[in-house]
Amino acid sequence: MEGIIQAIEVFAFITGLAYIILEIGQKNLMWIVGIATGAACAFSFAVQHLWASMALNVYYVFISIWGLIQWRKAGEKLAGTEAAPGSIHLAHPDRKTLFLSLFLFVAGTALLIAVLDILNDSESALDAVVAVMSAIGTWWLAKSWPQQWLVWIVADVLSAILCLSSGMYWMSALYLVYALSAVYGWRHWKKRGVYVE
Repeated sequence: MEGIIQAIEVFAFITGLAYIILEIGQKNLMWIVGIATGAACAFSFAVQHLWASMALNVYYVFISIWGLIQWRKAGEKLAGTEAAPGSIHLAHPDRKTLFLSLFLFVAGTALLIAVLDILNDSESALDAVVAVMSAIGTWWLAKSWPQQWLVWIVADVLSAILCLSSGMYWMSALYLVYALSAVYGWRHWKKRGVYVE
């Protein structure tokens, strides 16, 4: 069983790298790769009894379908503009959504910690923070908000720490690559982005 678990983590690492490259370039294929990565990561986190991270990756599988639809619509809007080839479609977050996101982060984290404590999660506080922050980051990603990269920088560093403390070394390496890629993604989207609301 140990060999299978390692193989799934390596698979998640490889597909995760493909995912981040596709995300930076804002390619719709990212969402398809995200389904495979989410499923592999969900299994890896379940084995480690990190229930919030497992549930988060199940969420990734389903939100990937919605994200693909959102990006296709935004891509069609971008195609109708005079944007340069290789431009990235962006949108502005509204104040109401930012406040809702903050509320969901605080309330969701508190509630999730309580649930994870009942489920004997091995790292309930950190697992909850990472899960809620990542769920919000993915929502913002699907909306093409460049600020999603800032959320991911923090969430990915915390995820790397979570995985390292659980002995998930491949996953920890993946999240460190994600964190560095998020810094690059932030700069790339700001440079190549066109607002198409």
